[in-house]
Amino acid sequence: MANFFNDNTDFQYHLNHPMMKKIVELRERAFRDAATCDYAPVNHQDAIDSYNQVLSVLGEICGDVIAPNAESVDHEGPTVVNDHVVYARGTQENHDALKQAGLYGISLPRRYGGLNFPLVCFVMSNEMVARGDVGFENIWGLQDCAETLNEFASDEIKQEFLPRVCNEGATCAMDLTEPDAGSDLQAVMLKAHWDDAKQTWLLNGVKRFITNGDGDISLVLARSEEGTSDARGLSMFVYDRRHMAVKVRRIENKMGIKGSPTCELVFTNAPAQLVGDRKMGLIKYVMALMNAARLGIGAQSTGLSEAAYREGLKYARERFQFGKAIIEFPAVYELLANMKSRLHASRAMLYETTRFVEIYKTYETIAKERKLEPEERNEMKFYARLADAFTPMLKLFSSEYCNSVAYDSLQIHGGSGYMKDYAVERLYRDARITNIYEGTSQLQVVAAIRHVTTGTYLTQIMAYEGMEYCGEVEHLHRELIEMRKEYETVVAAVVEKADNDYIDFHARRMVEMAGHIVLGYLLVTQACEEDEYRRSAEVYIKDGRAENRKRAEYIHSSDPKDLELLKMSVSATTV
Repeated sequence: MANFFNDNTDFQYHLNHPMMKKIVELRERAFRDAATCDYAPVNHQDAIDSYNQVLSVLGEICGDVIAPNAESVDHEGPTVVNDHVVYARGTQENHDALKQAGLYGISLPRRYGGLNFPLVCFVMSNEMVARGDVGFENIWGLQDCAETLNEFASDEIKQEFLPRVCNEGATCAMDLTEPDAGSDLQAVMLKAHWDDAKQTWLLNGVKRFITNGDGDISLVLARSEEGTSDARGLSMFVYDRRHMAVKVRRIENKMGIKGSPTCELVFTNAPAQLVGDRKMGLIKYVMALMNAARLGIGAQSTGLSEAAYREGLKYARERFQFGKAIIEFPAVYELLANMKSRLHASRAMLYETTRFVEIYKTYETIAKERKLEPEERNEMKFYARLADAFTPMLKLFSSEYCNSVAYDSLQIHGGSGYMKDYAVERLYRDARITNIYEGTSQLQVVAAIRHVTTGTYLTQIMAYEGMEYCGEVEHLHRELIEMRKEYETVVAAVVEKADNDYIDFHARRMVEMAGHIVLGYLLVTQACEEDEYRRSAEVYIKDGRAENRKRAEYIHSSDPKDLELLKMSVSATTV
């Protein structure tokens, strides 16, 4: 029997990370729930034991149910029957198994039937589910919508919807995109109007590319202010599927993540409730929801990388050519070593970012209960800034690495990997969406570049640089210091041009240079714990140094005139 939690020692490292003590204490508010709830922990170790037990149950379901169902789900996919989604058989089995185990609402408060686990545990659950079936992780991971309701909705709305997620396994959806509003969400035109006779908001219009679009509970971005055409006219609403006022026009026929129904929806006088304040739908609530979703894609990408790496390693050990297993050839074990280092780097970045998000979000919640002490408020601001900087970097690196690991795994399989007989063919297709949805890699760079120019990344790199490391990795520490110096020189050379277009031109190169250093430090931090991490740190930093040199050389040899050359090159192209 497979268990995706117990067979991955990385999870224990992150569950026992030094910052977890603070996270658990903040989450549990001095373990106050223990007096009224028989499953609430009484101390830190009790909490960690609970996390391990529940995550082990989830890991078993991922290994024994979700992963074995992945192939049949990929072939069968969901269907539309009488204007509504019917999941593939395996998808429904996955959902039922998790629901029966009481695992939905893993991070929601206990007063709604949730387990009140930290975000770290929810992210681990996302990673494990994604390793089993990336498409199903989209359905499981959309519990982020329930977290958004918990953060911003009225008590009445929370009491109506959150127990359904925790106790009934109600699924969720975020209905944002429209045919003419993709990444540009301020162009959303689905209309919301207040009906005095019915004393409710009614939604009318079309949404497209909606993941799990026929979910039980949907958060809908809609235009509530007549005569507006920008973000200030948009509000957030919650819609209950039981009203049956939304029809699924079709399910998109996608390249990958086939089990996840991506729907086009038609709203016809669909009754809905306002979440939070009018006009704040995109400005406040969607931004929070999207940041959570990007953390989820980081987990999804890491889980897929884990699956793809294991498939490549297994095949390389079993496939013999020229009288020996192909893993014995340098060309193959180099690929595997680089895949493993990128996997470890993605996971290190995933949980570092999650810890930052966890602390600042928990302080925000505490601030609604009582006034924060000055030290607490400063900590909240500090971790909020780091979370804002690390979230786009996580999404960028984890999704790009996910694609490269899947690509290399298929390459190791050779022609066999191109056939549907092997899981890697599905993983390769599933990987491609990760650096597209919830904000493309290009948009992540747009979000991240200001943290290059304002020095957020450099400040955190210097903080990592000032930490003490064991003697075995001192040479890596010195290498990272040299990479930091090179990065500083490059950023200064670009910024001194005082040309925003030129900064945008080199934005990805600079963000990636910063990322290679940050991820390198995270691996070095883990390297003293176990030889496996040290080897990954060695491989990753060696490759990262070469990648940074390449970017630095390009930047130093460039000039703002290059932009005009590129423009002319494109405009002169004939088709």
